[in-house]
Amino acid sequence: MSDRAEVVAGIDIATAAVRVVCVDAHGRVRARGTAELPPPRRGAGGHSEQDATAWWPAVAAALRQATAALPAGGREVVAVAVAATSGTIVLADGRGELLGPALMYDDRRAAGLNARAQEAGAPRWQALGLSVAPTAALGRIAWLAGAERHADALGHRAQGNRHVAHEAARHLLHTPDLVGWRLTGGPVATDWSHALKSGYDARAGEWPGEVFDALGVPARWLPSVRAPATPIGTVCADAAAETGLPIGCAVRLGMTDGCAGQLATGAVRPGQFVGILGTTYVLKGVTRDLLADPSGALYSHRHPDGWWLPGGASSTGGEALAHVPSDHLPALDRAAADRGPASVVAYPLRREGERFPFVSGAARGFVLGTPADDADRHRATLEGVAFLERLALERVTELGVAVEGPLWAAGGGSRSPLWTRIRATVLGRPLRVADHAETAFGAALLAASGTLHPDLMASAAAMVGAGRDVEPDGREHAALDASYAAFTAALRERGWLR
Repeated sequence: MSDRAEVVAGIDIATAAVRVVCVDAHGRVRARGTAELPPPRRGAGGHSEQDATAWWPAVAAALRQATAALPAGGREVVAVAVAATSGTIVLADGRGELLGPALMYDDRRAAGLNARAQEAGAPRWQALGLSVAPTAALGRIAWLAGAERHADALGHRAQGNRHVAHEAARHLLHTPDLVGWRLTGGPVATDWSHALKSGYDARAGEWPGEVFDALGVPARWLPSVRAPATPIGTVCADAAAETGLPIGCAVRLGMTDGCAGQLATGAVRPGQFVGILGTTYVLKGVTRDLLADPSGALYSHRHPDGWWLPGGASSTGGEALAHVPSDHLPALDRAAADRGPASVVAYPLRREGERFPFVSGAARGFVLGTPADDADRHRATLEGVAFLERLALERVTELGVAVEGPLWAAGGGSRSPLWTRIRATVLGRPLRVADHAETAFGAALLAASGTLHPDLMASAAAMVGAGRDVEPDGREHAALDASYAAFTAALRERGWLR
């Protein structure tokens, strides 16, 4: 298969833009495409909405750009998969026409409904090691159902038997579900990754009927759910004309952006973990068994092969440097590298509250001592995020999981050689910086599973690069160990860390 000319397309539908990569069987990116999306509208009551009618035109434009750059104009694309933000939903009618804006992943209008969902499904959530967050899509689905009932009560909807038919024609769609509908020409199944925050129980393989009954959500709204990488149809003639994809190209299920980004690093087997240092720090990994964290700091998606993907997202990370102009960072890194370990200890949290590796609404950032200069302050910030990463790995170990081999590293922060070396030294293990740690590449791996390669393991083995290992600096280990001890002691003294 490795000698064939075919490629797969991975689509990443982010908040601000759509990105497409076309990748061959060896993992070489053969073409790219991008298209902007309108910014979300955020307003009173925690509302966060986006014009979902913009999704398909942007996807089609990005695909056209990518397929036009391929030698055969897109005819060599054998499969496509979509990854998107987790928990963004929209309601459509039986023809696939949208009935309102998309309710975004950070929309908080249904916080009260999510609290009710937590109570209604408490035994289920406990078994899954999950809690229903204020921004979970589950509550927003109930909010949409309530809005529909209210409209009917005002006489804007048909009644009686016609009302039942009207309800049956409603489709609850996650972002990839809408794109899959446009690609194939009809409704498609959703994947269990995008369905997680809508309440899907991947352990039992079912929607939480008792919860949706309590919240008044019609079961007929909910899509069927399948494993990521499952084929759900083929590209129809209309979609082919708009995108440059060939008619009959396989459409396979993707995963959420975070999960696809993890797969793109190569962390796909039990024991493998990746630390993604973007705006926030995210730790994700693979375990054979479901990992239930009583604190709620970790929760698990399900792996395409039935294993589990535990992970957690901190409230800090690269955001700790957001106040520094990007063109100043290289000079600060050089100065911080020259001075060595910081003279102070920092917890560089810039928000209120922490969610991982510990959960505390009272947590606030702090600095123990007074930095000698800007380089000292910068170095303390880099170390503080590395301390959170070590604490996160220790939390995983406490829950009985062995993290094997180097920790994969991804995200914008991993492009800093200094920061990566500090992280390796604090952890006492090598970091392996991934070659293509991007969501669209992870979606391409899923598209290649069952097409260019037999399955996801084979796709990752053939398509993900070897990465670049960064070793710990033994000269700084003792100093950073001492600072880490002071860091964790300060968290305990404040009552944030048990």
